[in-house]
Amino acid sequence: MSPVPATLDERFREAAASADLLDAAFDVLDETPVGPLLVGVTDRGVCRIAFDPDPEQELERLARLYGPRVLRSSKAVDRLRRELAEYFERRRRSFDLELDLRAAPEYQRRVLAELARVEYGQTTTYGELAARTGNPRAARAVGAVMNRNPVPIVLPCHRVVGANGSLVGYGGGLDRKELLLRLEGAIL
Repeated sequence: MSPVPATLDERFREAAASADLLDAAFDVLDETPVGPLLVGVTDRGVCRIAFDPDPEQELERLARLYGPRVLRSSKAVDRLRRELAEYFERRRRSFDLELDLRAAPEYQRRVLAELARVEYGQTTTYGELAARTGNPRAARAVGAVMNRNPVPIVLPCHRVVGANGSLVGYGGGLDRKELLLRLEGAIL
């Protein structure tokens, strides 16, 4: 049996995405300043951005959380790809994307909603973010939420620093956190 030609395979994937036959679509953005990113979307919005992706593990995660019909589809993630490129080129300060956070627990969604209010080029602390959620003593819980942020960069967990301003804890690694903060001008 011969393999399916690449053009036919791509047409199939795009047709499936256009006909709303997918539970989730993904692609891997190989060329970003922070390295490869696996990005995932559903019909509700962006559901996943992963640093240093293990595609097999990420696809299993998408299927478990959103449904088994998961395909790679570059067209389905075009808007996210474009907005990320504009962000990395310093032409975008905020994202105009719908998010699909339905798989996240309620407290995590509440923390992420507050995180979304931290503006470009600004930072906050875990404690300040905890206070904004009505739990001023929950800095550690906020740290755990930041570590599990399903859509880093778009939900800017890199803007959360330690109480003394130090760059602590980042799921993508401190080098990426520093790069993103420098890109935004939050640190010189």
